[in-house]
Amino acid sequence: MGHHLLLNAREHPARTAAINSIQAIESKDRETWLAMWDEDAIIEDPVGPSPLDEQGRGHRGITAITAFYDKVIAPQNVRFHIRHSMACGNECANVGTITTKDAAGNVFRTELVTVYRVNEAGKLLSLRAFWELEDTVSEIF
Repeated sequence: MGHHLLLNAREHPARTAAINSIQAIESKDRETWLAMWDEDAIIEDPVGPSPLDEQGRGHRGITAITAFYDKVIAPQNVRFHIRHSMACGNECANVGTITTKDAAGNVFRTELVTVYRVNEAGKLLSLRAFWELEDTVSEIF
């Protein structure tokens, strides 16, 4: 798996949640991934208005997060390569690349920073992903 760097990093609740989230997405384990989120959590991926979130308000609450998974994550094969991970307080920021492959076989590579925040129980409260659609590179094979 592409997230090997994280596995060598120091234990931290937010980093553990990030690793578990990545592993669930890569293995397409919908139920495990959804169970990681607090009922009132929010996903901003990317932060601000985008074709994935035209209002730029994020996907708030488990119903919206489930819809985000089914619409955006589930149709893709996703691989993460995390180059740097910095954990502070109840948050963890990761710098890396995600590579996605859609059902038609198109491959896209995106550089990004993701910030995960957890509560005292280790449940995810928020994911904020910073990436620019214009910087996504399409790889044609």
